[in-house]
Order: sequence, then C-alpha cells, then structure tokens
Amino acid sequence: MAEKRILVTGALGQIGSELVSALRAKHGADRVVASDIRMPPTESAREAGPFEFVNCTREEQIQEVVRRYQIGTLYHLAALLSATSEEKPQVAWDVNMGGLYKVLEVARQHGCAVFFPSSIAAFGPGTPRVQTPQDTLQRPSTMYGVTKVAGELLCDYYCRRFGMDIRGLRFPGLISYGTPPGGGTTDYAVDIFYEAIRHQHYTCFLEPQTRLDMMYMPDAIAAVVDLMAADPARLVHRNSFNITAMNFTPEELAAEIRRHIPGFRLDYRIDPVRQAIADSWPNSLDDSAARREWGWNPRYDLSAMTADMIAHLRPRLELPA
Repeated sequence: MAEKRILVTGALGQIGSELVSALRAKHGADRVVASDIRMPPTESAREAGPFEFVNCTREEQIQEVVRRYQIGTLYHLAALLSATSEEKPQVAWDVNMGGLYKVLEVARQHGCAVFFPSSIAAFGPGTPRVQTPQDTLQRPSTMYGVTKVAGELLCDYYCRRFGMDIRGLRFPGLISYGTPPGGGTTDYAVDIFYEAIRHQHYTCFLEPQTRLDMMYMPDAIAAVVDLMAADPARLVHRNSFNITAMNFTPEELAAEIRRHIPGFRLDYRIDPVRQAIADSWPNSLDDSAARREWGWNPRYDLSAMTADMIAHLRPRLELPA
C-alpha cells in the first residue's frame, strides 16, 4: 500500500509556512500537501509542492483533500490569533472550534493522526503565573484562550473515545523572520526587529516590564516534528505540552538588539486590549513534562535568536550588515 501523505492546514501562516518546508525536506515535497484559504503569494511557493484551497469550516473540502491524497497525518494550524480573535470573537469561535471539530471528524473517519497547536493563552488570571505547571487551572479571559482550552479538551475526548493519535503543544510567543506579524499579542517581538533594522526605532504596544515566555521558530518547528515522531509509549500527556525556550520583557529584548544596532530606540504606546491579554498569561512555563516524556531541548536563547534574526532580516530588507 502507498505511503500515507501529510496535510497541513493554515500552511501560509507563521508556523505553517516553515513547518511545510521542514516536513517536505524530511518526507519529500510530493508527500506534504499544503492548504490555506489564500493562494501562495509567489510562483516558487506555488511550485514547491502540492497546494490545495481548503476552508476548514467546510468539512466537505477537508474530506475531499484527505481522500484524494490519502492523508495519514494532519497538522491543523488554521486559526485566528489572540488579538484578532478579540476583535472578531464570533468568527474566532467558528474558525478555531468549528474548524478543529471538522478536522477531527474527518481524521476519525480516515484514521489520521492529528497535531493541534495550543498556546499559553489557554491559561488565565487564576493560573500560577511563575513556572506555570503542566497540569493546572485553565480559565482564560480571552476568546482565543477559550478556543484553545476547548480545543485541548475536544482533542482529549477524541483520543479517549475513538482511540485516535492526537498530539499538541502549548506554544509561547513565536519569533520568526519567515513571515510578518499576524495578529498575535506577542507579535511585538517580531515587529521590533523589522523596525529596528529599517528605522532604528520601535513603538511597543506592551508595557516595558511585561514578561512573557518566547521561542524562536526553528525550535518551534523542531518541537512539532519531534513530538509527532516520539514513542507513544513514553507520552503521558500527548495533548498539550508546555514548551518554552526564553523569557524576556520588551526592555530586555531592546537591550539585546542594541548589541547589534547601537542607535536603536524603544518607546511605548500601550494597547489596552493586547496589554490585558498579556497580563492574563503566565510569566513563565514549566516545560519539564515535555523534556521528560519526549526529550524537548531548545537550541536558541535570547542572544542566539537576536543575532540570527538580524542576520536573516538585514539582507531581506536590503540594508547593509
């Protein structure tokens, strides 16, 4: 029987665009089907491997692609992010929860394994803020967080009820040079690099001492790939693991950027909505379960991430090193 293929939803987003490349490098371009509600922006992206238009709120579209390509593993990344979800809560519920439910139903019918990304947004003001445990109170105060907790519970239900292989990670803020910011509360930590290189100045929408866990995208992609390849016998939690790599405030990130761009200036115009979201999240996560159960170990700290971001963005923005 032919080897089963992989489907990635939300493949043009921040995580999806880089995960598709990593999976194609590992499994072969023809074995990884990218999908989104947008078309790839460039000819080279369109020719890199199979691409399908899939709206995850339309079950028949998911069904057709899974059946036609004989999908065996589904990475479901299509979702609205935190700040966008607060602006459009009804749409966020329809996309984030309705889409996940339809993906799980199709996966159940076709025997697919599923990866579902959760987030630090799944926690809330009542959660222990420092070294937030793997298993703890989850009462988020945002629509994005509500959909993530509900998504974790729904995935757990499908695992127990139908014996499916569903795995997931609670991502902290993600930093990447591959795609521009996409509506997340932690996106300041991406946008700050663009503005530092272009203008040596950035106006931050979070307060100076807002401390959050973060992760560089190469570590995030490695975590997804490693978790899905992990021995299931070792996995106690499966869905969803706390993971983190670094922890800083806007002021600490700015200080690290100044090591490479000495004239960089940071000032503030606080966005009350995104500040309230950030204030409801943990300051730091305990990711010992991921380290113990499948060997999670990030490679990038704040210093290494900052140097790599600037090295990659400078030529892209056509500025001298």
